Amino acid sequence: MKIDTMRRIDYLAGVPLCFLMTWLLRLLSPFISKDQGGEPKKVLFIELSEMGSAIIVDPAMRKMKRSGAEIYFLIFDSNVGSLKLLNTVPEANIFTISITGLVPLALDTFRFLLWSRKQNIDTVIDLELFSRYTALLTGLSGAKRRIGYHSFHNEGLYRGEMLTRRVAYNPHQHIAKSFIALVNTALAKKEELPYSKSLISDDEIKLAKADVSEMQLASVREKIKLVYPAFDPVESRIVLINPNASDLLPQRRWMPDRYVQLMRMILEAHEDVVILITGAPAERAEAEGLKAQVKSDRCTNFAGCVAFAELPALYTQSSLMVSNDSGPGHFSSITDMKTFVIFGPETPQLYGSLGNSTPIYAGLACSPCVSAANHRKTPCHDNVCLQVIHPQQVFDLVQQELLA
Repeated sequence: MKIDTMRRIDYLAGVPLCFLMTWLLRLLSPFISKDQGGEPKKVLFIELSEMGSAIIVDPAMRKMKRSGAEIYFLIFDSNVGSLKLLNTVPEANIFTISITGLVPLALDTFRFLLWSRKQNIDTVIDLELFSRYTALLTGLSGAKRRIGYHSFHNEGLYRGEMLTRRVAYNPHQHIAKSFIALVNTALAKKEELPYSKSLISDDEIKLAKADVSEMQLASVREKIKLVYPAFDPVESRIVLINPNASDLLPQRRWMPDRYVQLMRMILEAHEDVVILITGAPAERAEAEGLKAQVKSDRCTNFAGCVAFAELPALYTQSSLMVSNDSGPGHFSSITDMKTFVIFGPETPQLYGSLGNSTPIYAGLACSPCVSAANHRKTPCHDNVCLQVIHPQQVFDLVQQELLA
């Protein structure tokens, strides 16, 4: 299902459904278990559409686990792989929803409502900023404690009144801290308006590192040799280039010709470097086109060559990665690999990687142009914020790392 179609459905169907559900819950309130405090025992996190957020939320989930709660997760089936990189949530506790069409979406929604009650979920934490669909899932979950972001006096983005603990979204702090605020709200001993009046330190948003075995490392090395037989694990240094971005916001893509120039500069400066162009299997054709333009046998199309679960093993033995602002910038943060992430319509202050990462950001007067207030949909079709970032600027940063 296309992103814009999902946005239209969320608005056209979501607004009236949220209104109706608000009144239905009010009518049924005498018969519904009240949020009367107590420790959360079974906590469901909802984050459907952003794979990177499944990594960023990990510190919050681990904090919830340390409190003694069992955690669960609801996510679109196309994004579930990101949850398994750190294995914080047991696989049996993950529920997936298909977005291949309206009928599968409706059927999985109904199945979820049955599943959440069967699991006796007592607390739901809606991580989505202002999605009406997740607001409805939260309200209908059967949980007595329902936590999420509320607009309060902000105009627009109506999501009804289905939360029992309403959190003020702070657009001036990193989203990882906003996720911690939701967990603090679940653990709060007294009522607040708004939640959460807590101080969150940088230490609270440090990520765990992935466990990578020697067998996994060897497997990835063999796959590299299949596409580049001259690869020597001892003598060769791997540089990863991720030129893609999700369909949610195509304006995040740095121009392909800029990547071609950057790759040529790296290869000319370092004879021991092998460049792997990474991406999903569906992105192989685009990667092949970039490889053909670079015109070097040390530049290889590696899109779709490793399974999602093998990414930590690939990152662990690579020198660095240059990426658009997309999932890989967050997936790599659970390893020590250096990553350079090119930002445009969004800001690293809110969505920067929590790992060994350097953001490259022009900071134009119009940036960031996407936010929770506009459902991350920008009118811009001329991403000057990325056009002003030149290959030489990126190369100078990469060069410092390669010469260190």
